Amino acid sequence: MSDTQALIELRDFACERDERLLFRALNAVFTAGQVVQILGPNGSGKTTLLRILAGISHDYQGEILWRGQARSKVAWEFANELLYLGHLPGIKKSLTPLENLHWYAAIQGDVDDTLLLKALAEVNLAGYEDTPCYQLSAGQLRRVALARLGFSRASVWILDEPFTALDKKGVEHLEARLANHAATGGLVLVTSHQDINVPHLQQLNLQDFPADYSSVWDSAGVRAND
Repeated sequence: MSDTQALIELRDFACERDERLLFRALNAVFTAGQVVQILGPNGSGKTTLLRILAGISHDYQGEILWRGQARSKVAWEFANELLYLGHLPGIKKSLTPLENLHWYAAIQGDVDDTLLLKALAEVNLAGYEDTPCYQLSAGQLRRVALARLGFSRASVWILDEPFTALDKKGVEHLEARLANHAATGGLVLVTSHQDINVPHLQQLNLQDFPADYSSVWDSAGVRAND
């Protein structure tokens, strides 16, 4: 996959919530090989934007294109190439980490225990495979969710505050995982209240809209992190 291939494009994008304009006149192109951090203060619409891009929310105006086509016309193809992690880990606490991953892996047709055990080991959960998730800490639950990145075949990762509850080692591992995904032709859209140490990180600040963005955005539609 070319590192200049356009995956998601937003055209004249706008969103209101509770009769309040969050952002408007947002035009951006997200390409293969990028890690893009969505910035803005609380209430600026970061989570709303990610939920819209993931297809969870439909309260917006404008166009969303997937590989050059209206997303509404290729919704199935888009869903097959998407991995979304929201604020909540999306883990069923009555199941074990391995059982949770079995459920997610089955969605993409993968139920190889070797692959799933490796994914858990990579997030320092080796030995916890059969522990009920209700016995795990918040950080461990977050790592169970992030273990999905270890076997996902999705080209687009949309991650809302994935660093929450992670220790320093967990943060470093996740940063390396994001960088590797981009280096192999994937796209990462991520929110985080902390700095992200990823090569060539780019940023989209929702406070720039409805400001004049033409002078601060590069040809791909996202501003480089200088």
